[in-house]
Amino acid sequence: MRTASIFRGSRGGAALAATALLALATGCGSGTDEPAGGPTGTASHHGSRPTSHSVKDTSITAKPGERFTLTVRQNASTREYWYLVDPRPDTSVLVSRGHAYASDSGDEPMDGAGGRLTFTFEARGKGTTRFTLLHCTFSTCQGNTSTLPPATTGPSATPTTGAATPSQAPERITYTVTVD
Repeated sequence: MRTASIFRGSRGGAALAATALLALATGCGSGTDEPAGGPTGTASHHGSRPTSHSVKDTSITAKPGERFTLTVRQNASTREYWYLVDPRPDTSVLVSRGHAYASDSGDEPMDGAGGRLTFTFEARGKGTTRFTLLHCTFSTCQGNTSTLPPATTGPSATPTTGAATPSQAPERITYTVTVD
């Protein structure tokens, strides 16, 4: 999992870091097993919280009914977004339970503040399936928004600012999930 950075050399950065730590320490949950983000990250039907996997853990094993999450860093102010794209999971084996965003600045939006985007999945039936997360940045994707992935996932067209080479292709991470 990618982690937040500490801001050095500025009072505003220190205040932002302190606010983020306070929000994490006090928790803003509903008083149930649900995270503050709502039902997207709810516990599995076995009564436990979803298992959290590192974004780099691309081989995952689960039991039927088990939920797990993948959390990535995202910052809309820099046009950095993550999407669940094709290949999507075989729904007889694994289903997406959506995603939830938690801002580093807490409940008060701040220009430039990033956050964490958590994807939640639930194992359904025995088998193996694959799915892909696509990571877009301002230089790797065009035509995308926070909810709309780009029309193509190849390299963006050559910028009109006179750059000689096209942008890099966006990062694609493919996961293999085995439910047994």
